[in-house]
Amino acid sequence: MNKEQFEKKKNTIYGLLCDDLYVPMRTKEIAMLLDIPKTRREELQEVLDALVDEGLAEVSKKGKYQKAKKVFLQGKFTSHAKGFGFVTVEGEDEDYYIPEKYVENAFHGDEVRIELLPNSKGKRKEAKIVEVLSHDISTVVGTYEKGKNFGFVISDNARITQDIFIPQGKDMRAVTGHKVVCQITSYGKENKSPEGVITEILGHENDPGVDIMSIVRGFDLPTEFPEKVLNQAVRVANEVSEADMAGRLDLRDVQMVTIDGEDAKDLDDAISICKKGEVYELGVHIADVSNYVQERSALDQEALKRGTSVYLVDRVIPMLPHTLSNGICSLNAGENRLALSCIMTIDGKGNVVDHTIAETVVNIDRRMSYTSVKKILEDKDPQEIAEYKELVPMFELMRELSDILRKKRMKRGSIDFDFPETKIILDEAGRPVEIKPYDRNVATKIIEDFMLIANETVAEHFYWQQTPFLYRTHGVPDGEKIRKLATFIGNFGYTIKGGTDEVHPKELQKLLGKIQGTPEEDFISRLTLRSMQQAKYTVDCTGHFGLAADYYCHFTSPIRRYPDLQIHRIIKENLRGRFDEKRREHYESLLPVVATETSRLERRADEVEREVDKLKKVQYMTAHIGEVFEGIVSSVTGWGLYVELPNTIEGLVHISTIEGDYYHFVEETYELIGERTNRHYKLGQSVKVMVEACDTMARTIDFSLVEDEDE
Repeated sequence: MNKEQFEKKKNTIYGLLCDDLYVPMRTKEIAMLLDIPKTRREELQEVLDALVDEGLAEVSKKGKYQKAKKVFLQGKFTSHAKGFGFVTVEGEDEDYYIPEKYVENAFHGDEVRIELLPNSKGKRKEAKIVEVLSHDISTVVGTYEKGKNFGFVISDNARITQDIFIPQGKDMRAVTGHKVVCQITSYGKENKSPEGVITEILGHENDPGVDIMSIVRGFDLPTEFPEKVLNQAVRVANEVSEADMAGRLDLRDVQMVTIDGEDAKDLDDAISICKKGEVYELGVHIADVSNYVQERSALDQEALKRGTSVYLVDRVIPMLPHTLSNGICSLNAGENRLALSCIMTIDGKGNVVDHTIAETVVNIDRRMSYTSVKKILEDKDPQEIAEYKELVPMFELMRELSDILRKKRMKRGSIDFDFPETKIILDEAGRPVEIKPYDRNVATKIIEDFMLIANETVAEHFYWQQTPFLYRTHGVPDGEKIRKLATFIGNFGYTIKGGTDEVHPKELQKLLGKIQGTPEEDFISRLTLRSMQQAKYTVDCTGHFGLAADYYCHFTSPIRRYPDLQIHRIIKENLRGRFDEKRREHYESLLPVVATETSRLERRADEVEREVDKLKKVQYMTAHIGEVFEGIVSSVTGWGLYVELPNTIEGLVHISTIEGDYYHFVEETYELIGERTNRHYKLGQSVKVMVEACDTMARTIDFSLVEDEDE
């Protein structure tokens, strides 16, 4: 029996056991009822054993089977900082609530067996954990507290509520306040704490950078490259030779530049552009990383293990060693570099009417920054224009084509969420000294537009080649979430036309256009974003909803994203005529694994970046406790108001701290309404708040409302 047949048989037999017409039965009696021949009795026994193991059936001492009197289910436990938790059961929409007294010794992430509680008939299904089947967490990062004859580790992860007992001699001589990595040796039992042994001391909690490293290690991010990988990086990082350039399209005489942030060191994309009559010739030239990182090599295995580079406020954790990412694979100005180029002919309406994908050799004229290009194009800075005089016509042409491409994309319905990113400035000790919005400018938009069109062109090319490929896809939003969004925006007088089950991206784009410049713009934008699915990597080309694109992939960043590196190999094998049936079978087997794993690693990297930003924001506001700021209500919940300050920092005004009335949360309109005064607090409302408290462990900020004196 395959898995599907096994599950079908299991459901059939469980249905039989649940039928009140049948008394407890032996295996033979069940076989007779279901007309199962003697030759298949072993398979039947496997199914019955599975039902017992899952707690769905019971077997008596006499070998009779019946439906279990208690209902047991299996799922993944998610712990909450306050002690309770939830269990997610595969195939069920609603999680099971686990009260604190029934959590037992389960850790966050454990696979557990739960027993449904008889009183869980209300809105929320309740259960208790009866068995831990497997553990997800084996190491804990936290703060060490030393006692007289023992110590313990308080986890940085608020979801791990148990302190880890460290026996004497297992502490690596750590002292109170050290940030440590602890290997769990026992998960504890009733009235007995979990135990562990310290395997690494990261430093004292007050040492510069230790706070961020603690978060990094808490997410199990690899920070050091194995010696074998570093040695291989040195061996392959030779200067580009004549042999390397042989057979490649030579573009060294073509004027081209890189445009990046001032601090960037891994420059993996360059741009060339010219106009021939009425059409533009745009070249997007990407570092040929696959020339140096061979499939199945130590470098390749380490890159896949990391999945992506992680960009934090004080450091970059790269996917590839710096020898490659900042060296031979970086398109440094004035040096010969190997590239994979997508050269597109684009008409005045933004249509790609022809394209060439080729292995090339390039030599970059200038390394430009976003700031410099902005000064030239927007600020008309005479000094900057004089400095880059020979390149100014090129930048003007870039802006011209960028505008055309953006208008075309907007016309088809591409959704542009223009949230300001946060720029966090640290001092030498790692303390945040300034936090401000980091807005996109004309230069960042030019690069964004050119990378998007290259990614679309490459994806469409290989879709029609019917080659196994890795696509970047973004599904249609969940109908229920869109219905909730439609209900909410209706309170502000906005609507979404068409069916919510199959909403077109153009409708959401129109909504964002209507709210532009209004007090509610930021919050409706955020709610719209939350109603959408996460983008991911897939082997099927199902389109990208947010970009309103039928074909999309990630081609342009092979230094920092593994999927880009992976498809570069496929592209080159096609260009060289080596993509035979054997290679097709290889990629058909490999790519689904790569898609799943790189999607997971991308989400991990995003979470680490968010947690580090949250920590630095809390540290920044710690120096401002007692100060008053003006902000905007960014979210309204049953427990209070979240208020966002102009510098992007967000804090909570707990409902219990709002004086003068008892407030009720109205979910339909996302408002808190005073019972006696009928005072309303709603999204987008301007308020004054005082910073009351900052918790660096939980990474939260507490505000209180400050009333204007004239109110």
